[in-house]
Amino acid sequence: MTIENAESFFALDVLSWLFLAILLAIAIVLIDLLFFSKTSPESEIKVTEKRSAFRKICYFLIFLKFSKSEKYKHRPKVVQWSIELFPVLLLVLVFRGFIFEPFRVPSNSMMPTLLTGDFILVNKFDYGLRLPILNSKIIDFSKPERGDVIVFRYPNYEHSAGYSGVDFIKRVVALPGDTISYEKDQLTVNGESVEYRKIGSYQGVDSGKAMSGYRHIREIISEADHDILLHPLGNSRKLSKTTVPEGHYFVMGDNRPHSSDSRFWGYVPEDYILGRAVGIWMHWDWNHNSMQFSRIGSFN
Repeated sequence: MTIENAESFFALDVLSWLFLAILLAIAIVLIDLLFFSKTSPESEIKVTEKRSAFRKICYFLIFLKFSKSEKYKHRPKVVQWSIELFPVLLLVLVFRGFIFEPFRVPSNSMMPTLLTGDFILVNKFDYGLRLPILNSKIIDFSKPERGDVIVFRYPNYEHSAGYSGVDFIKRVVALPGDTISYEKDQLTVNGESVEYRKIGSYQGVDSGKAMSGYRHIREIISEADHDILLHPLGNSRKLSKTTVPEGHYFVMGDNRPHSSDSRFWGYVPEDYILGRAVGIWMHWDWNHNSMQFSRIGSFN
């Protein structure tokens, strides 16, 4: 499956709600200024320099008021809140939309690299500058590489209502143009079998206890070493030889037997990639009310 079959990228997520909140705040203040604001001795402003309409609009969009000395404490509470919350909402939108965005890992599909309950930071500008909400690329910096852990909007090729607008996190194992196969838990890229090094038997914790006893393996992809889990008694979903189309990536979860990834539903369009996961900033497993400070930091 490729982007032609994918569901629309747009979905009402946190950034969308932030943008709508900003528009609402602007609308509330504009309506108040245009239709309900009255000049009083307390709020009257003596302007010594005539500002152009353009300067007023620019100042308003930055500070949500038309003058440095303008008083708004006499305005209705909803107007006051809109004025005071606007800079905060704008700052959060810029930070989450262009710089870093937090995500929570909801499942065991990326064990042992990421555990259920890990809160990660995603670098939004590593692969290029994109417009928030629409995810349209403005400036191209670099491309995902093999071994990168990426967060992306699930393309939802099957158009399932339950997966509409859902974000996934997986590892890139093949790039556009690569020929890949996966049989008997052996990954082959461009005719070369990926090297594996045995670590031992995995010991899971909290929501990952069911993975205890799984084979803990070190997988080496283009010098991007990372750990994976394999079932101790059998092999995970196989993939016959296929070539990744241009503009798409092949991704897999590190917990190979328990990951819904490109082996099942197809390729990840580049336009659906949100960013590269760079580190864990908190861990809290709701299923066990467990916090692990040792999880904080970077990962492979």
